[in-house]
Amino acid sequence: MRIAYFTNQYARASDTFIRNEVRELRARGHDVRTFAVRRPVEGGVASGEVEAERASTCYILSVDRFRLGWTIANTMLRRPGRVIAAFALAMRTCPDGIRSRMMHGFYFLEAVFLASELRRLDIEILHNHIAENSATVAMLASLIAGVPFSMTVHGPGIFFHPAAWALREKIARAAFTACISEFCKSQCMLHAERIDWPRLKVVHCGVGRQFEGVVASTPSAEPRLLFVGRLCDEKGLPLLIEAVARHVEGGGACRLSIIGDGPLKEPIESFIVERRLAGSIEMLGWRSSEEIVDALKATRALVLPSFAEGLPVVIMEAMALGRPVVGTAIAGIPELVRPGVNGWLVPAGSIDALSTAIAEVVATAPDVLRAMGEAGARAVRERHSITLEVDKLEEHLGAAVARAGPEARQNAKSMALATTSDPN
Repeated sequence: MRIAYFTNQYARASDTFIRNEVRELRARGHDVRTFAVRRPVEGGVASGEVEAERASTCYILSVDRFRLGWTIANTMLRRPGRVIAAFALAMRTCPDGIRSRMMHGFYFLEAVFLASELRRLDIEILHNHIAENSATVAMLASLIAGVPFSMTVHGPGIFFHPAAWALREKIARAAFTACISEFCKSQCMLHAERIDWPRLKVVHCGVGRQFEGVVASTPSAEPRLLFVGRLCDEKGLPLLIEAVARHVEGGGACRLSIIGDGPLKEPIESFIVERRLAGSIEMLGWRSSEEIVDALKATRALVLPSFAEGLPVVIMEAMALGRPVVGTAIAGIPELVRPGVNGWLVPAGSIDALSTAIAEVVATAPDVLRAMGEAGARAVRERHSITLEVDKLEEHLGAAVARAGPEARQNAKSMALATTSDPN
């Protein structure tokens, strides 16, 4: 198949779940082209794999202005009916307000360019990750190009404002919607028409092949814990710091490493100083994928005290490496983390429960932690194998292309031939 992958920013160090799918689909012989609205901006040095993906990705906002303008104008002239229909859809699914209408106007223009590229490359299906603004562009581009689109919904952001992001409309128009967990599927069902429920498919994020066949090692006897994630409100970091403070003040030992960056970096650093925890908590900032793997191997457990999540890939990676997880009982996390078997689940927002879980991790014998880690690794192999999950995705993509029919594919090819000329 000739597949286009699209999202807002690609490739970021944190979107391993997308790169894993792209790499696996390519390994199976599919022609996968990657597009994004903008080039990611993040600190640190990107890995060779990330740099390679960036080099081959088309960033709409980085396209030469003359080429961008010419392509948009040419598409509008050649496909006026579809372009007008897409503009009307953009305005109809737009929240009230001048700024929202302006943003949807930009999404519409991005979609016109993307549609032209889909035709030029003879793409058979467009797949979008993250159901907010990039999915709006994908939906509009699909209408203009006459190419089916599908999307993967992660949450939690889309579920905070489903109407503003026209989730119901997107699910109705998508060839299928991949949901990363059963919980995610249930939320999509809540915001979709019942007639569209059969096209909601659970396709888990898969861990990379580098995590397959890893033999779980015995965790260190040192009381090391690890947090990996964006430093933002949803992650509940102030609670984690307070829980560590209570544990330490009660005479417990702990060394928490925090990997990540974000808007709460300075407040968290101030809180650590205020609670006199510099000897128990270290801020490591942004780290490469390889460094995160090393940190996971060196820890007793990964701790994520999140208020809102989808199902973090770092949980899967920690468990694949044989490390238990302390997580909150929200969203898709309980579908993977099982208390007493491969980790701990605590109520979101409970400092007492989190502090108790930290004390239990530190007190648990290394051989028991290893057994929990082995149980977690088995769960990841069964539920988050990139091979098995891309099997599902490949089947859904193929079915969508088949449903589009040979006539639709021939029509798309004819349009591609009609627009291959380039002013550059």
